[in-house]
Amino acid sequence: MSTYILIITIIGLAALSMAWVPSLLKQSTFSYPILFLVLGVLIYLLPTELPIPDPIWQENYVVHLTELSVIISLMSTGLKIRKKVNWHNWRVPLRLVSITMMLCIAGLAVLGWSVLGMSVAAAILLGAVLAPTDPVLAEQVQVGPPNEKEEDDVRFSLTAEAGLNDGMAFPFTWLAVVIAIAASATDSDWLGSWLWRDLLYRIGAGVAIGYLIGRGLAFLIFKLPRISKFPKAQEGFLALSATLVIYGITEMAHGYGFIAVFVGAITMSSCEPEHDYHTEMHDFVNQVEHILMVILLMLFGGSLVFGLLDYLTWQGVVVGLVFLFVIRPLSGLLGMWGIKMPLREKLAISFFGIRGIGSFFYLSFALDKVTFVDADQLWSVVGFIVMVSIVLHGITATKSMSYLDYLRGRSGKERVPGVVKKE
Repeated sequence: MSTYILIITIIGLAALSMAWVPSLLKQSTFSYPILFLVLGVLIYLLPTELPIPDPIWQENYVVHLTELSVIISLMSTGLKIRKKVNWHNWRVPLRLVSITMMLCIAGLAVLGWSVLGMSVAAAILLGAVLAPTDPVLAEQVQVGPPNEKEEDDVRFSLTAEAGLNDGMAFPFTWLAVVIAIAASATDSDWLGSWLWRDLLYRIGAGVAIGYLIGRGLAFLIFKLPRISKFPKAQEGFLALSATLVIYGITEMAHGYGFIAVFVGAITMSSCEPEHDYHTEMHDFVNQVEHILMVILLMLFGGSLVFGLLDYLTWQGVVVGLVFLFVIRPLSGLLGMWGIKMPLREKLAISFFGIRGIGSFFYLSFALDKVTFVDADQLWSVVGFIVMVSIVLHGITATKSMSYLDYLRGRSGKERVPGVVKKE
């Protein structure tokens, strides 16, 4: 049997199953990412001729495949957010992507340097790649599609955080790269260069370009057909096209494309938010996102079989568990200090900081730029934390969200599309 035919058959069957699996597992105790992760492990345990996922994923295909998955997920995430952008509505996610994320980066960097014996650059990289939550694997704790109008604080905060911090972690990934390069060079102005270029300019360019293109597309989609004979947009694939255009233009301008895609998405979704076309665009990119997620999860499962965790020590296990059970929850609570919100909701937001595909992108991106002596250990620790996060959060998310809904007076029932809770 041709290896190529086997690959497309497996991908086809896995993607086909996504038509039913999410619904079948909706009320179960574990999530479908766990299912496909296990499926990847089982497939690669069989004596097949499938290409072996390199345990130390430093090839370009890893960078680009994870990159594509994240930007499509960011567009999907932005399109389903309905809350207007202002300080009052966004104060929790903004705190999470600033205070909480910085505390997570600092905490992991210290543990990486002191406990794991990593270099300063590698320790910072460890913190940077694991600090952002993942928009790809966090569907269980996020808001629903655009036609589901109600957005409780927990789901909205986790959704907005996942959209924002996938770009906000980039400056610190670059910081690790710059420090690693500076250690073997004579550049004495690396800090100033990082501050102005990688922190300020790239973030500013991402926000500005994302907003401008988002406004332009919203005008073409919603306003121009109403005031002229310009044809109406009718195909959901426009959202995928918009994702690639926004990301490509921003990257050519040396801005952060992740930030631009998310900003562009929420800019479009804020224009005529009741329009049905938002749902059509979201549904299309969400389906593409699911297919890519299935592929990546099975590859991740295969990498576990072929040695991704070979360089994991007991110290790495301890650091990973401390991060998931102590650093992230405490950082989340500290970030929301002073916010008027029930403690149980703060605890849920702090705990469900899901790690996933974004971490693999940042790590492969950095290792593609410069050689880190701790690369093998970095892959093993990151792989372990993502694996535990998928299982831990996948098992607890559905029941936890249902319980919070019950405590809000919903009697454990699902949210009703189109019904807005009165304050």
